[in-house]
Formats: sequence, C-alpha cells, structure tokens
Amino acid sequence: MTVTHVQLVSVPVSDQDRARDFYLDVLDFDLIFDNPMGPDGSRWIQVAPKGAATALTLVTWFPTMAPGSLKGLVLETDDLDADAARLRERGVDLPDGGIQIAPWGRYITFHDPDGNGIVLQSTRV
Repeated sequence: MTVTHVQLVSVPVSDQDRARDFYLDVLDFDLIFDNPMGPDGSRWIQVAPKGAATALTLVTWFPTMAPGSLKGLVLETDDLDADAARLRERGVDLPDGGIQIAPWGRYITFHDPDGNGIVLQSTRV
C-alpha cells in the first residue's frame, strides 16, 4: 500500500452552517471549501486547522452517521492552557472540569454543537 496520510474525516452534523461557524469561529479552522453538491441543496463544507494535511467534512447525507455520533476526534495543540481559556471565553463547556493529566500528556474534552466528541491534547514528547 502507498497511503501517505489521512485526507478527510467526515463529521456528522445536523446544521452545516452552525457547524461551519463553530469550526471556523470557535476553533479557528480555515474554510477549505463551501460548495453546492447535488440537486438537493447539499453542500460540501471542508474545514481544517491552519496548515494541516487532514481536513474535516461537515456531512448531513450519510443516514448511518447520526449528527453527534462521532467520538474521539483528537486535535493537537502547542498551548493547551491558552486554548482551554479561549474555548471557555467562546462559550464552550469543558465537561470534565478542565485540563486532565495522563501519562502521555494533558488534554481537555468538549463537544461541537451537535455533540460530536472532541479531545484537545498536548502530547508529551
């Protein structure tokens, strides 16, 4: 096999505009695409962390992927303390009480507007 990287991860959402706004305005992701897709009004919305090789598509068209069913989307940060503070300032609930410590590093957990589970971590090197 000649796989070089993960290109896309589909994130199941109920409202593409609300999800796009969250990933752009709260997580500071870049908008890669927001294009019409098909005759039914669907859109291809693709977002990514600045400079990342892997992007997210905000999908509504997979019947087997209920909005909020994605768990364990892991994002890496160089400054977990500042990012946790920014998320709180932007109204994001950190349900586990804030920064958690594990043998491999530190992390916080939170959810996007549909309930998809996100982990923001700072890995020890």
